Amino acid sequence: MTTPIRIAVLGASGYTGADLVRLALTHPRLEIAALSANSKAGQTMAEVWPHLAPYPQLPRLVESESIDFSAIDVVFGCLPHAASARLLSGISGPRIIDLSADFRLKDAILYADWYGSDHPAPALLPTAVYGLTEYAAATLPAARLVACPGCYPTAVLLALLPLMEGRAIAADRITINALSGVSGAGRSVKEANLFPEIAEGVHPYGIGRHRHMPEMEQQLALAAGAPVTISFTPHLVPMNRGELVTCVVELALGHDAGSLRGLLAARYADTPFVHLLPPGVAPATRMVRGSNHAVVNVFADRVTGRAIVIAAIDNLVKGSSGQAMQNMNLMFGLPETMGLEAAPLFP
Repeated sequence: MTTPIRIAVLGASGYTGADLVRLALTHPRLEIAALSANSKAGQTMAEVWPHLAPYPQLPRLVESESIDFSAIDVVFGCLPHAASARLLSGISGPRIIDLSADFRLKDAILYADWYGSDHPAPALLPTAVYGLTEYAAATLPAARLVACPGCYPTAVLLALLPLMEGRAIAADRITINALSGVSGAGRSVKEANLFPEIAEGVHPYGIGRHRHMPEMEQQLALAAGAPVTISFTPHLVPMNRGELVTCVVELALGHDAGSLRGLLAARYADTPFVHLLPPGVAPATRMVRGSNHAVVNVFADRVTGRAIVIAAIDNLVKGSSGQAMQNMNLMFGLPETMGLEAAPLFP
């Protein structure tokens, strides 16, 4: 009989934690051994998440510090930044997949600048594998600590990394406008996210300085072999799930929208979750909702020498919990798609 992989989900009362539990319930190799939510310790998952009422076998929520990590194979950290690193840095034994921002940036000084506090575990930063699965597949099997990308960086990097690697676009003239569902802001109560505040409107935020910017620039610079500076403006839209990024890029000499499509097609030809759409078909969040799939396409701009690259993902799945499970599959030598085969929800 195959031995199950015992997992612990820290922060199971948040959106990413709950979606990870949802995915894990149908994964044939996983056993959900522990679930934590310090503010809701003692409650059942059904009490916190009514949609999980049909699964009474789920462990009761506990405080993270009470978990016996020696009995766990892999820990999924779905905690806020700083709190995540403080807790995870004290865990030895199980492998760790962190969904917070704590291990994405390699520079502790950069982290302090953008997150407003010193990094809780700077010694671990060089050891963390940046878990954009399509680019980290070779390093995941040996990884002990994996930093899952943010949702915006996931969509942007899937769209732009092949083009940067192919030296097909300029590194200093990238403008990105992004749209995200409200779940991307987390589950904590915020006045600005109340239904009357968010419904029937769209608003930008983090203008000129969003915390995902240095993460995107870090990974794009590695691909370019030179510093990269982006202009990035996110917008909150009145939907629960979904994320769409529109990237305006300046073409390198000898390239056009067609050659950019060729680079994307070649890079993702053998990947199960990233799909280049047919010419002229615009990515939309409804194409990927509830799934681990990503869709991308390229369009010629009417401005000579520019192109428009658009990508869509589900921010809670491919942008968070689904990518975390995709990483775990490769870490444990499992098929990359295991537990992630569900087709998108529509309508």
